[in-house]
Amino acid sequence: MVDYPGRFVWYELMTTEVAVAKAFYAKVVGWSAQDASTPDLAYTLFTVGGASVSGLMELPEDARKMGATPRWMGYVGVNDADATADRIKCLGGAVYVPPTNSNIGRISVVADPQTAILALVEGLKPGQQQSAELDEPGRVGWHELLAADWEKAFAFYGELFGWQKADAELGQTEAYQLFSAGGRLIGGMFTKRPVEPVPYWLYYFNTGDIDAAAERVKSGGGRIFEGPFEVPDGSWIARCIDPQGAIFALQGKRIQDGVGWSTEWDGFSSKGRLLVTKPRGRGAPG
Repeated sequence: MVDYPGRFVWYELMTTEVAVAKAFYAKVVGWSAQDASTPDLAYTLFTVGGASVSGLMELPEDARKMGATPRWMGYVGVNDADATADRIKCLGGAVYVPPTNSNIGRISVVADPQTAILALVEGLKPGQQQSAELDEPGRVGWHELLAADWEKAFAFYGELFGWQKADAELGQTEAYQLFSAGGRLIGGMFTKRPVEPVPYWLYYFNTGDIDAAAERVKSGGGRIFEGPFEVPDGSWIARCIDPQGAIFALQGKRIQDGVGWSTEWDGFSSKGRLLVTKPRGRGAPG
């Protein structure tokens, strides 16, 4: 049985240049790399303090031919991958990779009815289990869905995984819905802006100084496309793209103010909060 049913339990980067990605995330997040290849699959584990936090592998050639690009993918732990995959199809989603045994457990790559991709895993193998604490350094601390219609998306995930609504804050025309799994707050979802081409899941990695981490992203060949900006709990977040084009996000603290970052992006911030009307540091801090 899954210790945390309905929660994200594993994360994986599929990319076109494994060596470059390995060096980039070591620089940006501080991860170490451990070879975990099998005779059939070249596979790397990213680790923090000796504990596995995510996996790294080459984007399969057949996936590239179908138009897949480098991406981070989160795995939700389930007790029966086959039954859950069938349920997804019944609820209007899609199954891209049918349930199959893999190096990390029995997995299936799926999409919700709005085409946001994620994966299922049954029987996650020892060594890949994630800490239940979302605030540990170097781990994924937040899960965010940019949906075509967040209300319809939440109905799907609530029916599928039993996710529950948590407190949400309303903006003038939009909402950011927090959700919990197994009684623990794990993420939020909102209706994406038109600038976002497709619905997708975004994963936030915990870091220390957000400005230093953002500089490491840029010097490592990636780029920042939003932020850093502050959220009401005092943390700062940034949305990023790695050198191969995979989207990810960072969340941390600002050690020093006055570095000239913009904190505004159409009013939304992470963790279910709208930026307040006159937030500290809005625009270019002085």
